[in-house]
Amino acid sequence: MKKAGHRGGTRAKARPKAKRAARAGNTRKSAAKKVVLLSGGNPQIAKGEGDAPVQAYIGAMPDWKRAVGRRLDALIVRSVPSVRKAVKWNSPFYGIEGEGWFLGFHCFTKYVKVTFFRGASLRPVPPGESKTPETRYLDIHEDDELDEDQFAAWVKQASELPGEKM
Repeated sequence: MKKAGHRGGTRAKARPKAKRAARAGNTRKSAAKKVVLLSGGNPQIAKGEGDAPVQAYIGAMPDWKRAVGRRLDALIVRSVPSVRKAVKWNSPFYGIEGEGWFLGFHCFTKYVKVTFFRGASLRPVPPGESKTPETRYLDIHEDDELDEDQFAAWVKQASELPGEKM
């Protein structure tokens, strides 16, 4: 039997709003837990601006790398309180509004690679060389002890240089 004004047969039973909201919430939570890890354990996070995608990336970093990501993020924010954040190319990026990006990091199988886009201008120069003359890297392995004072100094210096316009 068809109801007036309804096409296609019987009408589906309406769900109470609370059940719909709970079901939608559960779907979001389970989707957040199912982040794809790319080669080297790098989380595949949709590109986006702001702190939320960066925190999603950090939260999805595997094993000991998650603690490194949290520490890096905290040091960057402490060193540059007005820092702008985004996830691009499955990596967190940090920059200054209108000035570009000065730093990013990325998960690899055995380390987290921090990229200083104008690293050759930092003092002292970060240890990892790049094919690009201006770029320098800092690789952080599981048992490495991060020199937080030096890292914070590099972040502060990098934030004062012209950034990458990506």
